[in-house]
Amino acid sequence: MTPGRGLVRYAGFAAVLSAAGLPIYIHAPKFYVDTQGVTLAQLSIALFALRLFDVVQDPLLGCLSERTREFRGSMVAGAGAIMATAMAMLFAIPPMLPPIWWFALSLALLFSAFSFLTICFYAQGVARAAQTDGNHVRLAAWRETGALIGVCIAAVLPTVLTGTGAPFLWYALAFAAATALALLLMAPEWSSRGTAPRSTGLRTVLSDAVARRLLLIALVNAAPVAVTSTLFLFFVADRLGAPGQEGWLLLLFFLSAAAAVPAWGKAAARFGARHTLMAAMTLAIVAFAFALPLGTGDLWAFAAVCIASGAAVGADLSLLPALFARRMAVIAPSAADGFGLWSFVNKATLALAAIALFPILKASGFVSGEQNGDLALWSLTLLYAGIPLGLKTLALTLLARTGKGIDV
Repeated sequence: MTPGRGLVRYAGFAAVLSAAGLPIYIHAPKFYVDTQGVTLAQLSIALFALRLFDVVQDPLLGCLSERTREFRGSMVAGAGAIMATAMAMLFAIPPMLPPIWWFALSLALLFSAFSFLTICFYAQGVARAAQTDGNHVRLAAWRETGALIGVCIAAVLPTVLTGTGAPFLWYALAFAAATALALLLMAPEWSSRGTAPRSTGLRTVLSDAVARRLLLIALVNAAPVAVTSTLFLFFVADRLGAPGQEGWLLLLFFLSAAAAVPAWGKAAARFGARHTLMAAMTLAIVAFAFALPLGTGDLWAFAAVCIASGAAVGADLSLLPALFARRMAVIAPSAADGFGLWSFVNKATLALAAIALFPILKASGFVSGEQNGDLALWSLTLLYAGIPLGLKTLALTLLARTGKGIDV
């Protein structure tokens, strides 16, 4: 198999995985609030419990991926089938339990399958990078560009399908078809693992100072995305007073991220991944600061925020995993255990966002879709832009104080 063809397969598989990732955090909560009468308080508790379960299971799924790697093709096919079924349960099948319980069951299945597939996929990338010119940054650029294209499609598809009368039903069906195609095309990759040694376990990763620092940076750096993805729809509809405009703004954000990935890759090749990532973090900080004073009617100003913050996310998604993958290639080449931990720290922020954000909004008097007072709207703004600004500044500080030895 030629390296180029393999990179295209990675991009396609990443597109499907991304369609089961971030858009679910954006679409699913509001879908259940609007169509099933689930309250923000119920969502907060359910999402926290689900994210906690998801976070705890990731290191275990990493171990499972490593222990079953001789059967990885079959394991991936089974996980893909579970993921597609769970998506149908979430959006296409009427709840067979009280809506909040059906929501929780569907997402538990979806998260578990998604997590296992993601760990397998990123671990496989460490082996594939050794066969690819440009190594980890080049592979990451293809993979994350594909992922962002998948996010763009998934983010806007429900809006595009509104005219069908059942947009999320068709969304779930389209996702199932795309999953089947991606599994078919990616199948040859799972048997080409080379001669990478078996993992020596989580202790090897956790005992390495560089790996620990990268995991900490990933934890802090993922938090702004967790916050903004959770609150994006509410910010556009209620703070900007622009309900119905969410679709094209999401598309603008993710298209900006996808378009920026190749540029960040070229910059990393010239200036180093670490310095390039620091520049992207600075851009994100400026974007969040610009979002703080926005209010009703500031739609075009927010579009500029989406472009800038989206471009910054393109670097986060491509360069930071490439740095970690490069380290795994040195200390734990099979990488499944390492990426189990990587997935763990990235998702921990989503659990914290789920339990913290909605109760704060409720305490401020915020009600989605209703007339909200100044306190409620400013609380929404500070949560959406203020907290991410502070967290991004902390992530930049940690990366700046990290030695050059982490660079690709």
